[in-house]
Amino acid sequence: MGNTLSQGIPVSDALVMSVVGFAIVFFVLVVLMAVIKILRGILESLDAAKAKPANAAPVAAAAPAPAAPAKDPNMVPAKGSVGEIMLFVVDEKSGVIIMAIVADELKAPLNELRFLSIREKK
Repeated sequence: MGNTLSQGIPVSDALVMSVVGFAIVFFVLVVLMAVIKILRGILESLDAAKAKPANAAPVAAAAPAPAAPAKDPNMVPAKGSVGEIMLFVVDEKSGVIIMAIVADELKAPLNELRFLSIREKK
């Protein structure tokens, strides 16, 4: 009885059953991983599809952009400035105040922040 387990199963059969058991477990784990990746891809594509119309709607419903002021060729942007800002239904003074408040709250220099547009919410 040197070649059998205590229940009478030969060692070679026990090893084969163990290997088959491990193979089944790993196969199921791989299938679960594939299902999770597929579901993640589907959910991400659904989120992306939902995000596009949501972001596009406010832009389409926004007030028309004000006419850009004539650029003075002698005007040089401040050091570190990032560009222009579009103001929608907000006067320049209010826009400047809003930018200053945001910079103060973030504890960051104003010339390191980039404001694309400021729009009043109604």
